Amino acid sequence: MEMEKQETYDIMAVCLLAGKIMLQSGAETYRVEDTMMRIAASFGAYQSHPYVTPTGILFSVEGSEPTKTKLIRIVERTTDLEKVAEVNGISRKISAGEYTIEEAYKELKKISESGSPYSLWIHVLAAAISSGCFLIMFQGNWGDFIPAFITGGLGFLSLLYFHQLVPIKFFSEFSASLIIGLQAHLFVSIGIGGELDKIIIGSVMPLVPGLLITNAVRDLMAGHLISGLAKGADAFLTAFAIGAGIAVMFSFF
Repeated sequence: MEMEKQETYDIMAVCLLAGKIMLQSGAETYRVEDTMMRIAASFGAYQSHPYVTPTGILFSVEGSEPTKTKLIRIVERTTDLEKVAEVNGISRKISAGEYTIEEAYKELKKISESGSPYSLWIHVLAAAISSGCFLIMFQGNWGDFIPAFITGGLGFLSLLYFHQLVPIKFFSEFSASLIIGLQAHLFVSIGIGGELDKIIIGSVMPLVPGLLITNAVRDLMAGHLISGLAKGADAFLTAFAIGAGIAVMFSFF
């Protein structure tokens, strides 16, 4: 009986760790719940009940013993779809019987403790390039590509810096968009940039929560109303912070 009890707790630990990694990395709520249920079923826990929200995971398993329940909090959330894919790959191997509980937990632990495969400057460079490309996509002039490139990279770097300084999303996003607006206005005022609106639009695009908005809609369509509304509210606050930062810049100039 004690062995069965310990095995149940081990299964719950694996499922919770997998769910935590996926939720922190930007996976949809229904995908997290489905993965946790599949992993539990593969290890023999067919009566499992995950309940996932953007800020926490509640997981229970029924068996011969009274129902066991665990709760973990999710504080930090980011976008790392590579980790989501790796957890999905481990889930498939568990379903195929290639991993024991201990081996699965070790593999998931490695993913959890691994950092981003890309350095800070790679992220900033990618944001800068995408800012210039978004400017062209929104029918801007090629002459404004370099101002948008510099402004977008500086804005994204500011976002990361302010988030480290004060771990409040609204503050960092507001400050980054304000710097983007000021930098774009500076380029235009000294004659390097031509179209202020296009430079700003292209530069703020790396800050826009596109994945969050998509996940909110997909969760709502899948019936996860609480998670969908919560993610939608999060996306709205991000959009409001970006708009407020640009609006404050225009109020000064």
